[in-house]
Amino acid sequence: MAVFTSLTLDELAPWLTQYDLGSALELTGIASGIENSNFFLSTQQAGVRHEYVLTIFEKLSAAELPFYLDLTAHLSRAGIPCPGPESGCDGRNFHLLKGKPAAIVRRLPGASQLRPTDAERAEVAALLGSMHLAGQTFKGGQDNPRGPHWWSVTAPRVLPFLDAPRRTLLEDELRFQAAHRHAALPRGPVHADLFRDNVLFQTSGEGRSRLGGFIDFYFAGCDALLFDLAVCVNDWCIVHSADSNGRAPGALIESEARVVLEAYHQVRPLNAAERAAWPVLLRAAALRFWLSRLFDFHLPRPGEMITPHDPAHFERILRQRRASTSHPWIA
Repeated sequence: MAVFTSLTLDELAPWLTQYDLGSALELTGIASGIENSNFFLSTQQAGVRHEYVLTIFEKLSAAELPFYLDLTAHLSRAGIPCPGPESGCDGRNFHLLKGKPAAIVRRLPGASQLRPTDAERAEVAALLGSMHLAGQTFKGGQDNPRGPHWWSVTAPRVLPFLDAPRRTLLEDELRFQAAHRHAALPRGPVHADLFRDNVLFQTSGEGRSRLGGFIDFYFAGCDALLFDLAVCVNDWCIVHSADSNGRAPGALIESEARVVLEAYHQVRPLNAAERAAWPVLLRAAALRFWLSRLFDFHLPRPGEMITPHDPAHFERILRQRRASTSHPWIA
C-alpha cells in the first residue's frame, strides 16, 4: 500500500478543524500511487456526507506545493474536471500534518479504465487539449520536474547498475535529446503523467462511460505541450501484452494513436513544428519513464513499502520508438 505515513481518525480530528468540512466519518488508505500517502476521507456536515482525498506529501516541500495546488485550482475554475484543493479557514490550501504538508481535494467520481475504447481515448485527448488551453492563463511557472535537468542529474546515479548495452542506450538517447530542446514549440503547464490510472470514468447503468476527470498532478510542470500528448500516447495507444497480431508489448497501435491526435487537434490545433518534433517527443516521453523507473528500482528510498514498476517496460518502448520509421499523425 502506498501509505508511508500512517494516520487514524483520532489523529486527524484536531487537524481537520482547520477546515470547514464537518466531522470525519471514515478514513481509508489508498493502495495506488508511489510518491505520497493518500487517503479517502468522508466527512459529514449538516447531515450531508462529502467525499474527499487527503494527501500527505512525502517528497514535495511546503515551498514546492503551491505550484501544484494553484494549478489544479486554476484548472478547476476553468471547468477542467480535476481535484481542486479545499482551502482552510485561514485561506491556505495546505497545512502541516505529522510534520509534513498535507492537502484535501475533492474526490472525483469514477474509476480508471485500463482497457479504454477509442471513444474514451478521444474524450481524454479532447480534455487534454482543453486543459492545455486553460493552462495558458495560469500565472505560475515551474519547469517539468522530471525533464532534461532531472535526466542529467539522475542518469549518472543509475548508470553503474546497467549492463553495457543499457548504458549505451541511455547515454546515446541523452545525447540525442540534448540536441532537441524544442524551444519553439507551444509551451505551458503539462500533467506529465497522464497514464490510464490517472484518468477516471463514470459508468452509467446502461454500461456507457463518461469522463470523470484527471487526477494526480504532482509531476506537473511547464514544458512543450506536445510532451504531454506523447506521454499519453505511450500508455493509451500501445500493446500491453503480446497479442494475436504478433505485436510485441510496447508497440504503438497506430490507429489508436491517430484517434488521440485527431481528437486533440480538434481542440488545440497542432502546428508544423509540432509535427516535425513528434517522433523526438515520443522518445523523450519513453526516456523519462524508463529513467524514473530505473531510479526507483535501483535506488529505492529508505522504508519503501511498494514494489517499483519494471523498468524493462519503458526500455522496450524507447527501443521501439528509436527504431520506428513510421509515426502516426493527423491527416
